[in-house]
Amino acid sequence: MASQTIKTRFLILSDTHSALLPKNRKPKDSVDVAIHCGDLTQESKLKEFRTAIRLLKSIDAPLKLVIAGSHDFTLDTPIFRSKIEEFQPSLDMKLIEREYGSFEEASLLLNEAVDAGIMFLDEGTHHFTLANGAHLTVYASPYTPFINHWGFQYDLRQGHEWPDPHWAFSTYRAADGSDVLSYLKRLQRQNL
Repeated sequence: MASQTIKTRFLILSDTHSALLPKNRKPKDSVDVAIHCGDLTQESKLKEFRTAIRLLKSIDAPLKLVIAGSHDFTLDTPIFRSKIEEFQPSLDMKLIEREYGSFEEASLLLNEAVDAGIMFLDEGTHHFTLANGAHLTVYASPYTPFINHWGFQYDLRQGHEWPDPHWAFSTYRAADGSDVLSYLKRLQRQNL
């Protein structure tokens, strides 16, 4: 049986740093999937996560995937703990919890937004059947090479273990010589 092609519209966001989308930057039409690829926040504060959730809820898409970024360090519990421990004299935990939440609280906020179609993805491969009937496989990872003391970073000398995404090699790719950036800019002018 031949596979069926299903038109699927995506909105890809990243580095919104707790900002809302201006009205003139929102897609005019609904999309099938919105993917936020990291840095929902600037300082990883609870109020910033709430704003990011409002941003995601404002997007007309039945599925909104979220991958953490380095600025979202409270989602990386070992780093969050180490940031608190490095301060001397020690910080008032009540103040920290008021601004940043307790350990795992930011993650809980994102996971509670599932009713709005928001799915917070841990590192790994995730499979979805979309509302339009299409099947989507996503490999998500928040990890980046170490630059400073932010979340989800690894030492380049030690590397990071990446799985072999065998399924990615059988997917379509842009044709040789395609000017993908010009195409995306043209789409942006047409659809935003």
